[in-house]
Amino acid sequence: MPSSDTIFALSSGRVPSGVALVRISGLLAQKAARLMAGRVPPPRQAMLATLRDAAGAPLDRGLLLFFPAPASATGEDVVELHLHGGRAVVASVLRTLGSLAGFRPADPGEFTRRAHASGKMDLAEVEGLADLIAAETEAQRRQALALASGALSRQVAGWRERLVKALMLVEATVDFSDEGDVPEDLSAPARREAALLKGELEAALSDAERGERVRDGLAIAISGPPNAGKSTLLNRLAGREAAIVSHIPGTTRDILEVHLELSGQAVTLIDTAGLRETEDEIEAEGVRRARARAAAADLVLWLSPDDAPPPPDLSLAIPVRTKADIGEGDTGGVMVEGEALAISTLTGHGMDDLVRLISARAETLAGGEPALITRARQRFALEAALEHLARAAEAQGEELFAEDLRLAARALDAVVGRVDVEDVLDALFRTFCIGK
Repeated sequence: MPSSDTIFALSSGRVPSGVALVRISGLLAQKAARLMAGRVPPPRQAMLATLRDAAGAPLDRGLLLFFPAPASATGEDVVELHLHGGRAVVASVLRTLGSLAGFRPADPGEFTRRAHASGKMDLAEVEGLADLIAAETEAQRRQALALASGALSRQVAGWRERLVKALMLVEATVDFSDEGDVPEDLSAPARREAALLKGELEAALSDAERGERVRDGLAIAISGPPNAGKSTLLNRLAGREAAIVSHIPGTTRDILEVHLELSGQAVTLIDTAGLRETEDEIEAEGVRRARARAAAADLVLWLSPDDAPPPPDLSLAIPVRTKADIGEGDTGGVMVEGEALAISTLTGHGMDDLVRLISARAETLAGGEPALITRARQRFALEAALEHLARAAEAQGEELFAEDLRLAARALDAVVGRVDVEDVLDALFRTFCIGK
């Protein structure tokens, strides 16, 4: 439950800036407007005023807006102060607010937490908002905006409504079978609906990996034998000297990660140790880690200056022939069937083709319409709902069937952070004229 304190914080970007927004939320928000501006503006109308401190000294001249509860972002009374974005201006306003009884600075995420507690946003929408703020690529922005706008919440609400109706039918069969106005054999349509829901959840979960991949970024491992040019390629793609480059084999022993954007997709490039047999204990551990990281990556680039094939455990890796400026049989940077893509990080030969190839693979893995499921927490909750629906399909007896439907509904509630067991009874009494 939200605190009884009235909270305030700078809700715009870091100062100095052209305009700074200070937001106030809570029971005493109107008091702050009266003390600092002399009066409260009409709801949702901007008012120009001179803001003053507790002693009456002017602080700034800016705009005030008032959003009365419950029609506000947090569900509480909210006052916004639009100020000049100087450090001294913002500091003086925050200091004045902090001196008022019943006011305190907001904790991280507290405005959104109060919005959730007031029913303005469910948990999935809150997660979408967090992802939207953190989005660095176009794909992440599109996916986060869909989640923050309620795409998953609406889908879960639809699933839950159908599940509650199915459960209502089973409950009616079990508890009110002797009533004359309750039809017989209500469990059959309930079982059909549960089977349909099971299929839809399976389809949604099959796309969960793509959503999490877009949010976290695609992992692209650069693998190959020592001195194949892995670190040089990493630096070339990153546009900076991120990795140490040396002609000495085994220079890279630990895993190095670089985050960047390629064609609107978040990508993590992973430079790994050269794969070879070695007696050096430290290098051997680096090789072991390199193999494990490459095996877990979404995409593997297998680099070799002499067309050496990738090992069996990396058979799906994209072959890339490096050092094309000193090699023979130049393919012109174009990958043909059965041959590696030839590149030179020194001259740039084939690099555009490699970037296009990576981008195409990334688009295939993470592209298309925004995924519904973007976090492991959401996936775990839906997997729990699916497990209960699978058990319901095998349940012997209406009581066990009803219990599994009930547990599936509670698992769906976990996706959006809501638990309400009274919905079943409400739907039951609305639909059937029970009680006469």
